[in-house]
Amino acid sequence: MTQKRDLCKTGSWYGKPYYSFSDYLRDKYKRRVLKIPINAGLSCPNRNGTVGTDGCIFCSEDGSATPGITGSAPVPEQMEAVKKKFKRSDPGDGYIAYFQAFTNTYGPILQLKKLYDLAVAQEDVIGLMIGTRPDCLSDEILDLVASYCMPGFELWLEIGMQTSHDKSLEFLRRGHTNDAAVSAVTRAAGRGIPVCVHLILGIPGESWSDMMATAESLRSLPVKGIKFHHLHVIKGTALADLHRSGWMKSLSRKEYVSVLCDFIERISPEILIHRLMGDREEKTLVAPRWGMHKGTVLKAIEDEFRRRCTFQGFLFESGK
Repeated sequence: MTQKRDLCKTGSWYGKPYYSFSDYLRDKYKRRVLKIPINAGLSCPNRNGTVGTDGCIFCSEDGSATPGITGSAPVPEQMEAVKKKFKRSDPGDGYIAYFQAFTNTYGPILQLKKLYDLAVAQEDVIGLMIGTRPDCLSDEILDLVASYCMPGFELWLEIGMQTSHDKSLEFLRRGHTNDAAVSAVTRAAGRGIPVCVHLILGIPGESWSDMMATAESLRSLPVKGIKFHHLHVIKGTALADLHRSGWMKSLSRKEYVSVLCDFIERISPEILIHRLMGDREEKTLVAPRWGMHKGTVLKAIEDEFRRRCTFQGFLFESGK
């Protein structure tokens, strides 16, 4: 108890009450490491008719790509353009090539290899990050991703798990089950691929207990990282139509901060937190508007942990 009380004064990871991916990178590489978002121009089985045609209920037409990044330019040109936009660019910076938009393992194996090889061949690229769906990870594709596992190279496979509840996945129109996510994570980790899962907090119909059950489900999965998202409503999506009708209500900032801290208290202290909330341009955002004030929200999260005198993994060993 004394050890926990001491840890909560400053946080147990670089002064934070959670294990931040950015701090991990800074400590490991001793320099600034930046992610370069790439739109590979790939599609999604939930849009082209393989699984569905309308996409996930929350997904916009850009497939969650960083604004201004399109698949029309060759990968090297996209990466160079992003580098020029970074503020305080330093010749010593390292970069992670981040295939972000849509489903980046959804294509012929030779096409995917060409795209990945182009990205990692660029100057000062020290890592590769691939965002995808759990139902687009055949053994052949996982073998390809695993081929980039090298000493000193930062490889991550991001899998859109979202929740452990099939009823919620159906509401989100994901087109896959939780079993598919469990299988994808397990098979990827079995090949030595570090896996980061995306999770959404505040899905309509999910209770606090449901969200904590998702946290508990991670105990049995070889997950190395998590990206948290609050369920934000984007213009032009089916979710925006539901919001407009008054059917759904977004979590307030206070509610989100509280449930996020509850969740993080229950996960392993070894898991890297890649993100604590989603990002969206103001012109495309419907709700919640508090998501525009990221710095304020991040401070509120740290303040809540310190108010509780808890931190990541506080309840993990006890199994509460």
